[in-house]
Amino acid sequence: MNTMTASTAPFAPPLLAAEPDRTAFRDYAQPGIERVRTFYRNNHQNQTFDFVSGKKARWLAFAQREMTPWDALDFLNTLVDESDPDIELPQISHLLQTAEAIRADGHPDWFVLTGFIHDLGKVLCLFGEPQWAVVGDTFPVGCRFSDRIVYPEFFELNPDSRDARYNTEYGIYSPGCGLDAVQMSWGHDEYLYHLLKGQLPEPALYMIRYHSFYPWHREGQYGHLTNAQDEANLQWVRKFNAYDLYSKNARPPVLAELKPYYDDLMAKYLPASLKL
Repeated sequence: MNTMTASTAPFAPPLLAAEPDRTAFRDYAQPGIERVRTFYRNNHQNQTFDFVSGKKARWLAFAQREMTPWDALDFLNTLVDESDPDIELPQISHLLQTAEAIRADGHPDWFVLTGFIHDLGKVLCLFGEPQWAVVGDTFPVGCRFSDRIVYPEFFELNPDSRDARYNTEYGIYSPGCGLDAVQMSWGHDEYLYHLLKGQLPEPALYMIRYHSFYPWHREGQYGHLTNAQDEANLQWVRKFNAYDLYSKNARPPVLAELKPYYDDLMAKYLPASLKL
């Protein structure tokens, strides 16, 4: 098991890869997208500061069950992300597409592994969590909701938007406090980050924790809360996002052909058993 920590793992970002046409992805105005609107209505209404605090207290005890990484990934074969407007494939197919695109561009193996496991936290659905509390774009709670978050109109339903403690620009936070001090909406990103903290280099942990934080890495919001460490890792999150989003297509790789490679990769970096 690799025990490399952020402080001992300096990495220079590789050159940016060519990206496909962005306009074909994240189109929330396309016909038949009502399932996604319903998802975000539930998500934005219920992701309050108190809700997130309760979920972290419950799930970050990692006391549900013990599973191998493959057992957790196999569960994802049964899951189709209700928040995704682009494609309806089991999650394992998306993970393979992401990882294989990263691998094809010759990036370090820890980057490939990050692509393969970045959604593993969606195993929370196996434990009975509704998808609106597991998947979808993430955002800070404890301060004013940005109008650049997808479907911002649904935050009118969130009681924190009427709470004087939370509805100002900084809310409970201070300028430049850093994202680590910010409570993010609850989901698979935060869960997996805490599960794997200490197992992967700092850029990989940023990719896992903030890959769904589109208001930050795509829309340029919440810069008043970030610090130098966040800004240094933003380029990594953006680079990962290109693979996470733009590798999607309707023809997934064949898992059986690739499994030996990912067996070795997970054995190099992850424990044989995960306490979930």
